[in-house]
Amino acid sequence: MLAVAALCGSGISHADDADLARSVVSKADEVRFPRDGFQVVIDINSSSPGEQAEERKYRILSKGNENTIVQTLEPASDKGQAMLMRGRDLWVFMPNVSQPVRLSLAQRLTGQVANGDLARANFSGDYEPKLLRTDTVDGEKMYVLELTAVDRGVTYAKVLYWVRQSNNWPHRAEFYSLSDRLLKVCRYEKFQSLGGRVRPTQLIMEDALKKGDVSVLRYSQMTPKDLPDRVFTKQYMDKLNRVD
Repeated sequence: MLAVAALCGSGISHADDADLARSVVSKADEVRFPRDGFQVVIDINSSSPGEQAEERKYRILSKGNENTIVQTLEPASDKGQAMLMRGRDLWVFMPNVSQPVRLSLAQRLTGQVANGDLARANFSGDYEPKLLRTDTVDGEKMYVLELTAVDRGVTYAKVLYWVRQSNNWPHRAEFYSLSDRLLKVCRYEKFQSLGGRVRPTQLIMEDALKKGDVSVLRYSQMTPKDLPDRVFTKQYMDKLNRVD
């Protein structure tokens, strides 16, 4: 059960709401991923009632939440595919295809995971936050924020976001369409040391429209990485295997 506390009773003044909302989202972004260059491996298990589970593995190379490469490691049949994101522009490069193909961040990648869920995890850059209220969930005080997309090029039109007050850890996110329909729910779990600080190492993404459709994302092997800007270019993608 959620115990809802009005903002006026939580010591938060309306004059400071906007600054606080931006600060909370920015700090939660830093909990999720480093600001500087890094790489991380993500294993995704997607399941649906009555169907065989699908296993996929990706390597992410990211710099400043603006430039990202998503390499497909498994299944073997898709190895060699890679997505390049610069700002909110996204392309997929495929073996034996000479020209990259433009993609949208909202397009489904696998299971409940959209391209933008892996390629651009930048809530503070993509959304205008508003502090709605504070809640208490399982004894933890939470900020509840409404994130509204800055334009139609981002992954979701709106996000409701629960963040712990004590340490800015993300707890839960609800993703909505442009028509305000709930699409899926994400839970941030298994907070452990990863890449130099405690972060959520497991995300559970559930389809809000199809009961039982779930993707589990597990993060591992996060390490700092010096990634010069030339790595994040179309011309450099064919040299990607040389980047260790």
